Amino acid sequence: MSLLLRNRAAILLLMLNIFLVFTGIGLVIPIMPTYMTELHISGKMVGLLVAAFSFTQLLFSPFAGRLSDSLGRKKTIVAGMILFALSEWLFGSVNSPVFLFAARMIGGLSAALMMPSVMAYAADVTTNEERAKGMGFINAAITTGFIIGPGIGGYLAEFGIRVPFYAAAIAAGASALITAFILPESLTAEKREQIKASATKQDNLFKQLMLSYKEPYFISLVIVLVTSFGLANYETVFGLFVDHKFGFTPKDIAFIITFGSISGAVVQVTIFGWILNRFGERRVISVCLLIAGLFVLMTLFVHTYFLIVVVTFIVFLSIDILRPAIGTQLSKMAQDQQGYVAGLNSAYTSLGNIAGPIVAGALFDVDINYPYVMAAIVLVLCFLLSLRAKKVLQHHAGDKITSHS
Repeated sequence: MSLLLRNRAAILLLMLNIFLVFTGIGLVIPIMPTYMTELHISGKMVGLLVAAFSFTQLLFSPFAGRLSDSLGRKKTIVAGMILFALSEWLFGSVNSPVFLFAARMIGGLSAALMMPSVMAYAADVTTNEERAKGMGFINAAITTGFIIGPGIGGYLAEFGIRVPFYAAAIAAGASALITAFILPESLTAEKREQIKASATKQDNLFKQLMLSYKEPYFISLVIVLVTSFGLANYETVFGLFVDHKFGFTPKDIAFIITFGSISGAVVQVTIFGWILNRFGERRVISVCLLIAGLFVLMTLFVHTYFLIVVVTFIVFLSIDILRPAIGTQLSKMAQDQQGYVAGLNSAYTSLGNIAGPIVAGALFDVDINYPYVMAAIVLVLCFLLSLRAKKVLQHHAGDKITSHS
């Protein structure tokens, strides 16, 4: 098998890997409210469980990125899959809040290990010209998993409220086995030694975050933070918003979210690479930030079902293009520190995923319109920041990252 075909097969296996995991995450979504009621867990506790996952991912993501550079991508991906299987099985089998928190924290650790390694692996086996296409495929697998997951979860719950968790564990375990036996390592021993020798020792998360402002890719990390914050903000209150304001049923809400997600996945696997190669990452990121901000605000001014579907579709589509565009930009700037920068990317994403739902929920209690007003303002301000940062990024992209390496 030629190197090109082997690399393409590796990307397909990564897609299967990440697809199975995010299907596992998605399939528990529709049964979580019933599950929490059965265990007599309050809404506040549910929020803390969500935060526990993201907070653990935040703590370990930069370390996991370094681990990916030193041990290799394959080992950290397999370890992440095994931990995810364990977390899902534990969450489905226990009743104690202590063990539920333990399960969620194990899940956060698994995400911290896996996500930077998958992204770094894709960067290892693609050229700069193919990078956007590879990242688009990975993100499409994530999106598709989320799309299919809830429907499977709703069906499996008919056999028992805990069955979806066990199914997620089995899927993750199977994916770990497939990866362990089939996926080749993308980082040679010689390359790992080079990275170890050249890497600056920064094992402390807070030190890494504090020093990240000096890096040429810092603006991109800020955009990652704002994007994840805005998306988490938007998705957290979307169901509540349309339920309170328009009386939408769960079926209506599911259709809107699924339609937007499918459209984003189609774009990611078809024309996303062409879009980035034609217009460039910086321009695509700026345009998507502006469109997302404006259409989030427009959500407050539309009243018919059709217009809400259209507006939501455009918001989801812009974010589905924005997310892999930022990842592609970061991977190109990272050079031989792919795992480290991917780890910081994951850490900033986690910060947004922690803060977004908390802030959105608090604002929603004050006024149902406030979360979207704030999300729109933040996204538009970030658009202005991206415009101002273009010259800085262009100036430093070729030299300052080298000094880090």
